[in-house]
Order: sequence, then C-alpha cells, then structure tokens
Amino acid sequence: MQLKLVPGNSAGTVTAYYLSSKGANWDEIDFEFLGNLSGDPYILHTNVFSQGKGNREQQFHLWFDPTADFHTYSILWNPQRIIFSVDGTPIREFKNAESNGVPFPKNQPMRIYSSLWNADDWATRGGLVKTDWSNAPFTASYRNFNANACVWTNAASTPDSSSAEWLSEELDSTSQERLKWAQKNYMIYNYCADNKRFPQGVPQECNIS
Repeated sequence: MQLKLVPGNSAGTVTAYYLSSKGANWDEIDFEFLGNLSGDPYILHTNVFSQGKGNREQQFHLWFDPTADFHTYSILWNPQRIIFSVDGTPIREFKNAESNGVPFPKNQPMRIYSSLWNADDWATRGGLVKTDWSNAPFTASYRNFNANACVWTNAASTPDSSSAEWLSEELDSTSQERLKWAQKNYMIYNYCADNKRFPQGVPQECNIS
C-alpha cells in the first residue's frame, strides 16, 4: 500500500494499515503511524500478534517526511517469516520460532484493514500531548493497494497466483544489510532490548537469530 500521512500537527492520531483475523485468539500484523507535533517526526509502530498475544513492538523513525508524498509500506507474510518493508527496504523480520514454542500466525486467514483514529491517551509522548481538534479534519491518503495472496476456502489456503515465490521468500544478503542499516539508524524502540519491561527475561523469540 502507498500512504501519505496526516500533515502538520497530527499529535494524538494514529494512521493504521494492518492485517487481522477475528476471535479471541486472533492474529495480527501491524503498521501504525503515531502522529506528532508539527516538525517532530512520526513514529512507525510495528507489532505482531499470534493467538491473541502481542507485546512485540518495534518502533522506527523514517528517513523521509511521510506527509510530503506517498511511500510504499509492504508486508511479506509466509509460513517462515514476516517482513515489514518501507519503499522496498526491510525494517523488521519476525521469524517463525514454533520449534521453540513461540506461536506464529499461520493458521488463520486475515483481512486487510486501514483506519485513522484518535489515540491521544497513548500515541504521542505516552499520552502527554493530546489531539488538537482545531486542526480537524485529519486526512491520510491511501493508494495503489496490491496483494499476492492465498485464497482461504474450506479451512484450506491455496495461492491465487501461478507465481507464488513469496511463499518461500527470504532476505538475500543485500536485503539483510539494508535491514541492519534501518535498524541501526532508525529503530528507536525494540521490545527485545527492554529489560526493564521484562525483568524475568525478554520473550523467547528474542533469543533466536
């Protein structure tokens, strides 16, 4: 999907583009863009839920102004991994670690959703900065949605295309270097490094390379 985010004072708003299943034990893959005061950078918030459990946040600044033009935000989701990319640059990889007892979202069909909502109880500086409704309406723009996907019928999933390389796609050496570049220079929060939040030890998937 290509997105152009809310310009100006977007504090308190969240522009979202995500995949989600339904039910109490839902799966979800999130791109959320946390608004900010004019001149301050957006925060790109990513998360992965499996069987109703999330708390796998990684957050990034972007290397461009996401309100000035459209940029492409992509999700690769296959049985082995989930890769979040921005303009073709991978920023996050979440690998399947079921062999280590970590649930991975692969058994439920997900739909694609987008939204723009008021989250001023947490979105900007932990909720310290509220939405200024005098700036309404807040507008985010979406265009050029495209998907290669599986069609879910009778509890079975089959590719809808004769070309389904994405089912086994992984990062090549160049993409791995780009991932390291993005995380080194633009990641501002990683749940796997938050020992204060997880005093008994970070989640198990964080220890898997």
